[in-house]
Amino acid sequence: MPYRICKQLVVENGHMLSKHPDNCKFPHGHTRRIEFVLEADALDAHDMVCDFKVISVAMHAFVQRFDHAMCVNTNDPNYEALKQAYGDRVIGFEGEDPTTEVMAKTIFDDCRAKLALYPDNPHPSYILSEKVRLVRVRVWETESSWAEYAE
Repeated sequence: MPYRICKQLVVENGHMLSKHPDNCKFPHGHTRRIEFVLEADALDAHDMVCDFKVISVAMHAFVQRFDHAMCVNTNDPNYEALKQAYGDRVIGFEGEDPTTEVMAKTIFDDCRAKLALYPDNPHPSYILSEKVRLVRVRVWETESSWAEYAE
């Protein structure tokens, strides 16, 4: 059984679900708790899977991009006007609604890519073994609802 750790980051984030039949098609927001679960078969020289700070360092800029931003399907008729009005605070999801499931996969894919590059340019104090694996990303939409993505 491998060792596992979980690091959470929190952002305030909005979205619009253009395919939704009810109120979720309108702009609304959530306090999103994002959980990153990593594992390794053995602990590193510091007796850790990795320092929790590795996840914060690797993912900070990407996750902060979502903070106080509105996620919108690029096919939504209001997307262009929103993007023009609010610039980088509007994040387009190419042809798909930014559901919590879609966001979980998007964050997972980015995290996996950033962790793969991390050993080449590490933070001087926080190492990451190449044997550490990203298990899953879970994104909480509310206190009682979440979606996750894993491979």
